[in-house]
Amino acid sequence: MKKILLLLGLLSSATQALEITITDAQGEPVAGAAVWLTGKNWQASPSQKQRLYSMGQKNRAFTPHILIVPNDSQVDFPNLDSILHHVYSFSQAKSFELKLYRDKPLAPVQFEQTGVIELGCNIHDWMLGYIIVVDSGVYGLTNNNGKVSFAIDSSQVGNAQLNVWHERFENLNMPESEPLTIVQVSQVMQYQIKQPLLEKLEFLSDETDDYE
Repeated sequence: MKKILLLLGLLSSATQALEITITDAQGEPVAGAAVWLTGKNWQASPSQKQRLYSMGQKNRAFTPHILIVPNDSQVDFPNLDSILHHVYSFSQAKSFELKLYRDKPLAPVQFEQTGVIELGCNIHDWMLGYIIVVDSGVYGLTNNNGKVSFAIDSSQVGNAQLNVWHERFENLNMPESEPLTIVQVSQVMQYQIKQPLLEKLEFLSDETDDYE
């Protein structure tokens, strides 16, 4: 099988970053892909795990739409709307429920197990969001050009596992992964997603409800 992870070249030595471009089967850039590196050199720091992350609800939508956090992190769910929300997840990695509330719940939710947590709102069916819990301290989302950059140092040169996830994967619990070798702190790579992406779903929101 042809190796899909391609080493494209090196950036200037002044830019110490690993730049990865994610493309689909047709070679087009993929925006909004979650990308993270795993291995002994890529563990989350204590400060990353002790940070309080936030997944809010604003304008009847989860914001951010996709949040990546290290495992064992805590996430707050502030309600930034003037209406009530009811946040829940039945995901295998974390099942929980925050019943109708304003402002924010009394306590954040801790996410111990790695995996994909799909979020919904019991009142607003079109609201959909994701929390990606990773065993890593190096992660990000691709931009509109399919690119994500990680600042790295010489201690992280070597082997790593590249992990990629997208909300249009047919199986949301199965990110793709590929071993890679980092030879310099300034490097450009490309990864082509192996599976076809599902069509993007469009949800119509209702600007009126009974929970003002």
